[in-house]
Amino acid sequence: MTVSIRPLTGDGSPPAEGEYAQACEVSGATRWLYLSGQIPVAPDGSLAPDFIGQCEQVWDNLETQLRAAGMTLDNLVKVTTFLSDRAYALENREVRIRRLGGRQTALTVIVTGIFDEAWLVEIEAVAAA
Repeated sequence: MTVSIRPLTGDGSPPAEGEYAQACEVSGATRWLYLSGQIPVAPDGSLAPDFIGQCEQVWDNLETQLRAAGMTLDNLVKVTTFLSDRAYALENREVRIRRLGGRQTALTVIVTGIFDEAWLVEIEAVAAA
């Protein structure tokens, strides 16, 4: 059976402006991948000094884990982003929209303290195949 991930928005839902799904229905999946919070640290241990650099690294790290499971961004069902400061919300949105390339996942963005104060963003996700 082929995996199908179908974005859903119920009648009467608040607008999502096409950038994410209010819900995602998955059918035909035989494998689920739960990705731990991906941090903005590069494989060489470096940390970009700015938000955009850190956000790009987090997405790179997320894609690395997806590849390890034989998956791609097409397999994402749910993405949860943790921001260290609300001030990064628009930059985060811009990077996410570009990296997802029109894919719609269920999405949550939380502004909170992050484990390491130098980290400005962390992303966890769920994928299905």
